[in-house]
Amino acid sequence: MDKRYDTMNTQFLPVSQSDMRARGWEEYDFLLITGDAYVDHPSFGPAIIARVLEAEGYRVAVLAQPDWKGPAAFASLGRPRLGVLISAGNIDSMVAHYTVAKKRRHDDAYSPGNRPGLRPDRATIVYANRIREVFGDIPVVIGGLEASLRRFAHYDYWEDKVRRSILFDAQADLLVYGMGETATREIAGRLASGTPISEITDVRGTCFAARDPGACAYPMVEVPSFESVSSDKRAYARANMTEYNEHDPIVGKAILQRHGRELLVCNPPAMPLTTEELDRVFELPYVREPHPMYDQMGGVPAIEEVRFSVIHNRGCFGACNFCSLAFHQGRIISSRSHESVVREVTELTRHPGFKGYIHDVGGPTANFRRPACKKQLKAGLCKNRACLSPETCPNVDADHTDYLMLLRKLREIPGVKKVFIRSGIRFDYMMKDQSGEFFAELVKYHVSGQLKVAPEHCVNGVLDEMGKPHVEVYEKFRQKYERLNQKYGKEQYLVPYLMSSHPGCTLDDAVRLAEWLNKSGRQPEQVQDFYPTPGTLSTCMYHTGLDPRTMAAVYVPTDAHDKAMQRALMQWKRPEKRPLVLEALRRTHREDLIGYGRECLLRPNRPAAGSRPQSGGARPAGKPQDQKLKQRGKRVEHNDVQPKRKAGWAKPKARKNAKPGKGRR
Repeated sequence: MDKRYDTMNTQFLPVSQSDMRARGWEEYDFLLITGDAYVDHPSFGPAIIARVLEAEGYRVAVLAQPDWKGPAAFASLGRPRLGVLISAGNIDSMVAHYTVAKKRRHDDAYSPGNRPGLRPDRATIVYANRIREVFGDIPVVIGGLEASLRRFAHYDYWEDKVRRSILFDAQADLLVYGMGETATREIAGRLASGTPISEITDVRGTCFAARDPGACAYPMVEVPSFESVSSDKRAYARANMTEYNEHDPIVGKAILQRHGRELLVCNPPAMPLTTEELDRVFELPYVREPHPMYDQMGGVPAIEEVRFSVIHNRGCFGACNFCSLAFHQGRIISSRSHESVVREVTELTRHPGFKGYIHDVGGPTANFRRPACKKQLKAGLCKNRACLSPETCPNVDADHTDYLMLLRKLREIPGVKKVFIRSGIRFDYMMKDQSGEFFAELVKYHVSGQLKVAPEHCVNGVLDEMGKPHVEVYEKFRQKYERLNQKYGKEQYLVPYLMSSHPGCTLDDAVRLAEWLNKSGRQPEQVQDFYPTPGTLSTCMYHTGLDPRTMAAVYVPTDAHDKAMQRALMQWKRPEKRPLVLEALRRTHREDLIGYGRECLLRPNRPAAGSRPQSGGARPAGKPQDQKLKQRGKRVEHNDVQPKRKAGWAKPKARKNAKPGKGRR
């Protein structure tokens, strides 16, 4: 590390007994186990928790990606004095390992050298059970995204069944859900004071097991039991909606759910951090790099996305039904101060690899800097109502002034050439900002060739099930984006994320999406199938066939072949997709999209000699020049697919043949 950059003389936390001896430690307080490689950066949850505890005066050692096939690795650092904290890492271990088709992934960006297989399936459970094997009754606290999303009885896509709360399978004493700094500090303080872990039952943002509802210290509501939600899909949907609605730090109640003779008690969520608290968390002395033990293994690829990026906010009131953020970080926004972000970017300019570009100033949603409305901080979140869909609530305050002022300050820092926004933005929220000033400066200064947005689909019925705004809002946004690019002489593109096979999306809807893309002259290079991750409303729809918001029936594409057809329709020009697209068009009786017209998706098969061409924008079998070639005895070929059209998304009308770089989902 360049000493000019390492101004705080930071060092990694111990990862071995020799590291602890070098610090003069004869014992340590907490062992933190993570399923990711050890990257000491505030984009990695385990690093934040470790540094928060260190700032409180505790001695913390890190055990990253231990060999779970035996107990030796878990005993290698010795027994900690106070307890063990366990996280599967930044993402659910099953999502890290498997594609939506349930096939093994060939890489893992959170592991050294991009190597897969360095953590087990269901890492939280495996690690916790190994710790019990090695240390017996030591206090065990699980947290992170995997534990957070699986805190209740939940549908597990990979086993295609309802599993009980991860708290019981992990044999843990406590489960910390959401962003766990406050809860972890409180738990650590009580353990240090000698309070038995069994008596720590009133910490907000935690779950514990009990036998008696009287163990709960808060107003409570009980949801159907694990046994009920495992056998009754309507009960599962009711439970899921209650769990979602009560995830409210202002007015949310504790939730109880029986698992056999035991009772899961989920205390209300912790309050979001204040601006001052969030500043302190992000300005702890992180090294901001992967541990050097990975250097010979190729490093940790995940750092490349965040090394020169800044997180300025937390939470998301966009609340897309398929997204886990609302069930993890929550829907109330908290933000860092301008001064804190400026200090971080100034420090980044001293990094030896910095070339003048801040890659992102974002978060879960880049353009959220304040709660959706003033009411939220006093009365909590509206139940059974979303802030932005299907229409933006009239109470939403869509003022971007604060974010705009922050970006202007960052652009003025010496050494900074460009400040980009690469996190997703909510275009519907932008369109409600009457001033338009942020939109203009976004186009002028903050787009690195491509702007990521997420319309997800074009059929409003499907968008309603997704919790997304109607397509008309996206079209108005796209048109304004084009106008601004033309006004400022920019050649920049939109990269719209699109999803196939979401609950509510029929094959007819998928054909309409392909038509919409074709009319726009677009075809995505990458498409995303709906991935049912634990805890979300969309996953509830997938499992139950019910919309938990209304209890109305929802069509769910579950057949692998039907899902393949939906996916193929989004990439209809690819020759290898032709058989699936052809089958889909015939199944939906849309043969009118097979022909030679501009509206057609497929060209007809070459007709047999002497037969007439197929209908649907049909034209004579050969062009005049083809007839001349035939007279000369030369073979004439006609492609079965359309020729490639311009690849830009919402391309300004400046150059016809320019192509953007590849987008990434």
